[in-house]
Amino acid sequence: MSDKNPMQSIHLDKVVVNIGVGQNENLYDNAKALIKKLTNHEARQATSKKRDPELKLRKGQVIGAVATLRKEDAELMLKRSLEANGNVLSKNAIANNSVNLGVKEYIYFTGVKYDPKIGILGLNVNASFARKGKRVELRKRKSSKVGRRHREIRREEIEGYLESRFKVRPAE
Repeated sequence: MSDKNPMQSIHLDKVVVNIGVGQNENLYDNAKALIKKLTNHEARQATSKKRDPELKLRKGQVIGAVATLRKEDAELMLKRSLEANGNVLSKNAIANNSVNLGVKEYIYFTGVKYDPKIGILGLNVNASFARKGKRVELRKRKSSKVGRRHREIRREEIEGYLESRFKVRPAE
């Protein structure tokens, strides 16, 4: 279907790299440095949205570091994180126009060595996919509705994209 109509083809919209640190301020600086090391982008703060006394979190407290990558940087980061997982992706990782995967330790990335200042940290990588025409609904001026079938991307389409672009195979 994507061969016939270019509007049906999907593309990588963005990749969000997230490292959660809880309430430890020292780990936040390490997470920020690690994101800078992996992506060459500055990380921003991830803050808690609600108060949770059980976890000893208050609203607005810094709980992680986040960086959003687009275009070539996003594609490169997705490729590197898939390689860090051995180019294997579980069925549960694909949902709602996105792929979510975790890397247990950053030393699994090729070309990255252990840094004693940072320690051992894991990270989450979320890749969002979209079709052409998404901006029609998001733009401020003359925005319009986009049909549900055009907005939603099926699991098979995402799997096909990942297999063709990144040589990813499903987990057994």
